[in-house]
Amino acid sequence: MQEVQKYIKDNSDRFLNELLALLRIPSISADPKYKGDVAKTAEAVADSLKNAGCNHVQIYPTAGHPIVYGEHTIDSSLPTVLVYGHYDVQPPDPLDLWNSPPFEPVITKTERHPDGAIFARGSCDDKGQMYMHVKAFEAMIQSNQLPCNVKFMIEGEEEIGSSNLGIFCNEYKDMLACDVVLISDTSIIANDTPSITVGLRGLSYVEVEVTGPNKDLHSGVYGGAVANPAQVLCDMIASLKDENKHITIPGFYDDVVIVSDADRKAMNQAPFDRADYMKGLGIEDTMGEKGYTVLEQTSIRPTLEVNGIWGGYIGEGAKTVLPSKAYAKISMRLVPNQKSETITQLFKKHFESIAPAGVKVEVKPHHGGEAAVTPSDTPEYKAAAMAMKATFGKEPIPVRSGGSIPIVALFEDVLKVKTVLMGFGLDSDDIHSPNEHYGVFNYFKGIETIPYFYQHYAAFKQNS
Repeated sequence: MQEVQKYIKDNSDRFLNELLALLRIPSISADPKYKGDVAKTAEAVADSLKNAGCNHVQIYPTAGHPIVYGEHTIDSSLPTVLVYGHYDVQPPDPLDLWNSPPFEPVITKTERHPDGAIFARGSCDDKGQMYMHVKAFEAMIQSNQLPCNVKFMIEGEEEIGSSNLGIFCNEYKDMLACDVVLISDTSIIANDTPSITVGLRGLSYVEVEVTGPNKDLHSGVYGGAVANPAQVLCDMIASLKDENKHITIPGFYDDVVIVSDADRKAMNQAPFDRADYMKGLGIEDTMGEKGYTVLEQTSIRPTLEVNGIWGGYIGEGAKTVLPSKAYAKISMRLVPNQKSETITQLFKKHFESIAPAGVKVEVKPHHGGEAAVTPSDTPEYKAAAMAMKATFGKEPIPVRSGGSIPIVALFEDVLKVKTVLMGFGLDSDDIHSPNEHYGVFNYFKGIETIPYFYQHYAAFKQNS
């Protein structure tokens, strides 16, 4: 492994510059006007896989954005690792809150990243973390130290629900056959406290539309007599939680798995400073479900959050208007046993039922996915834990994440394999927010750690 680490060190400047070049391409999957840039990014990823040493690379078109596939087969008797990542990114809005242009990456030192952090959209989620695998693979190839067969599947629609990934996996499941899926799209507790994600929440995402009068009205002439969709929408949303922040949708909690007291106690052993948490966010208090700690609220409990709300006049100055329509985007994070389709239907039924007579309500389901929990006693997990111990110098802590990666359940269903979630970001890296960043330390720590996973995983499989 010394040769691999030496290669990484000798090529570190190039590895960093290649990532910066990838970050300059605005691969925003949600906005059709960036379709060309998304395709350009797919080509760049394909080229990087070829240059790294894959002996077969292909870009597969889908009904949406393309999927990049690459593989390097050494020996069919060896275990195969499938690396999943995504090259698409979230929209950068609001642009005025960025300290530097989102697609012009800059490296700046911060309190949490004294070695510097790469500020750019996609730096952590997921271009930086995806590209770690490409460079780790290159280092193993060039050092003749690759102990497993490797397949890469890098998609361009993760940020919009991966609607075509399931179709692709089912159609090409023989090509994708593997022993384990390896993903870096999660975080660690801190740069001195490694962790491995063993649980993810599911997701139900909807958009709601409330319609009142058939056109915008003068708020002085009609206000007080005609239902205001913006106000009605706010009232309806407010009613979705009670005073204890418990979700009021009938049947919402019916399938929630209750975590044991012992597991909750173990979960709260993870390093966490509530005061530091609030200071970092600039808030005076937390506001979660009563009876649960912050660590529990953000991992083992379901949530309902408004992701966006709009309607009426929001331009400069004043316009006294009673809007015809108001809208909101709402996401619900789900825990094991909750099914996204069931929750979506429960939300739709309830939200329509609480609408007052003066308005009409439409609920438009978007995308969803199921929660996933991965065991920590498998060869896959043990290999990841040993890899992190080799580079961080301490055992990683198994944690449950509050985020959602719906494809984990998809892989288990279609490919019949487990996933290892070995991420290297920090929760404070502002993914999906202005000033997203990724530590230079974290980027290289990932590249250094991944080869150890291959080494230990191959040994486990050989001895099993």
